[in-house]
Amino acid sequence: MLRGIVAKNWTKQAAAKQHSDELAELRELADQIGQSAQPARTLPLTFDDALWRTAESSGLTRLSSDADAGPAATAVVLGTLARHAAAVPIAETDVLATWLAAEAGIAVPESGPLTLAVEQIATWPQCGPVLVTKRGPDALYVALRDSPAPVNGGHNLAGEPRATIEFDTAASDVVQLPLTVADELTIRGAWCRSVQIVGALDAAAELTVAHTETRVQFGRPLAAFQAVQHSLASMLGEIERARAATALAVTAAAQYGFSDDRTGYATTVAKIAVGRAVAPVTTIAHQLHGAIGTTAEHPLWRATLRARSWADEFGSTSWHARRLATRTATTDPWDVTVGRF
Repeated sequence: MLRGIVAKNWTKQAAAKQHSDELAELRELADQIGQSAQPARTLPLTFDDALWRTAESSGLTRLSSDADAGPAATAVVLGTLARHAAAVPIAETDVLATWLAAEAGIAVPESGPLTLAVEQIATWPQCGPVLVTKRGPDALYVALRDSPAPVNGGHNLAGEPRATIEFDTAASDVVQLPLTVADELTIRGAWCRSVQIVGALDAAAELTVAHTETRVQFGRPLAAFQAVQHSLASMLGEIERARAATALAVTAAAQYGFSDDRTGYATTVAKIAVGRAVAPVTTIAHQLHGAIGTTAEHPLWRATLRARSWADEFGSTSWHARRLATRTATTDPWDVTVGRF
């Protein structure tokens, strides 16, 4: 019975939460922009230039470096646009490439999309200048490529373009940075993907709840069946667990910055939580949708395949779990429990 109540009230409660916080106005703006996203029906995806220009003119593409905005505002934009499956590299531009260019002293355009190649694997390589990185034994090598010639081009499961960028670490324009910058880059990327995965899982949940409320079987909506209610409650529970962990990481980044050890710890926990939620949430969503959820015309796959792809980027779930286990084994258990480092 309790699971049925949870399933029935989730949509109402989620809507109330979205409008109760101090970032509600920003969330509403990002939501309006996200609603203009071009619906994808074929792979690979194409860069949504119109949405990018709208987001940029609204000041939403480089919030993390804005002293009046910062990580909390960035998280709102990333999560909301991920919920709408927006085909734009805002995470790469805002949280990753712009920051890394500043660390390396590399001049980049003040407007337009930027992207990043981690270990020479670029996301959205055709969108604009690419900051190519490669980790060595003693340094992180970074260089800017304005018009890279991608090799082995392709896309991830969700259709987002990916490609290898050729990179000679001995080139004259290559900058060497300490490995602490490489570590922060991983944390920043994992932080972005955690926020985006929660947004994608929210979209899957919204679509699934709406489908079960309107799809009629044996004279009743699917949502009226107890087994369906249990599945919905289980799915929503996984999402809320992932959201709680991600909210902690967002709060840590806002309070302490991405270079702080506490943010690294919280982000590691978040990446594990969202990674573990992806499989059950996407499985239940597709089970309750039936075959319709796999069609090119239906928006469900745009959410579930993004979540599945992002879960493996900037450290897989198992990679972060091993990292957390190592940290736990070398730290006082009570300090780990209360998050004190």
